[in-house]
Amino acid sequence: MSSPENGTFNDGVARLIERIECRRLTSDEEKFSAYRLRYDAYLREGAIEPNPSRVIVDRFDDTPNNPTYGFFIDGRLAASVRLGFGTSDSCDVPAMATFPDVLGPIMAEPGRSLIDPTRFVLDEAHARLYPKLAYVTLRAAWLVSDHLTVDYTLASVRTEHQAFYRRFYGHTLLCEARAYPSLIKPLSLMLLPCRESRARGLARYPWLDSTRAEFLSLWPGPFTQATPSIAPAAMLDHSFAHAPMSLG
Repeated sequence: MSSPENGTFNDGVARLIERIECRRLTSDEEKFSAYRLRYDAYLREGAIEPNPSRVIVDRFDDTPNNPTYGFFIDGRLAASVRLGFGTSDSCDVPAMATFPDVLGPIMAEPGRSLIDPTRFVLDEAHARLYPKLAYVTLRAAWLVSDHLTVDYTLASVRTEHQAFYRRFYGHTLLCEARAYPSLIKPLSLMLLPCRESRARGLARYPWLDSTRAEFLSLWPGPFTQATPSIAPAAMLDHSFAHAPMSLG
């Protein structure tokens, strides 16, 4: 696949962003579709055992600071991700529940904030048709982090997915894989400091840029006072291998 420097990759992602409708899922019907998409993706990868309900849902799906987003192509759900928001005062996100001994000391310092992307899944058919779908979906975490000026973005991922986040974003490993609720395969915790990397990320990947209006159309807050844009993701050199169907 072409490198981002020659414009081919960037142009392709930008075109797909224009085609995709991203929105926060609020109706029971749309949420159910996302929960079913999670189930299908995790089952396909052997991350869960079959269950009669054929959905993956947990208590964080009922909390206002962990909204779930859907990405639609021609009206059909193509991808989904949940974006948890936590602060030093209130950090009720999935990573804190699984890695409290690791994440707790980091978030104990007053004024800290983070975005915890979880339940990142792609529809199999759409992922085959649109190889850049994963990058469009991950852009949502950048967008929200950008406008909320958080300190960190997290990644709770399987060991075999660490390289993807390390190459594409520049995450560092905080904790080796451990048991994660509802999943057979353990997840590790990776962390990315946000503030140093915005200029470099946007220079390499201009499609990461977003407007205030786009942010306000997606984010259900306020959970904190949003301030001028500073974003995560130290976008380091990487190979553009296809992203996995689910990344935690």
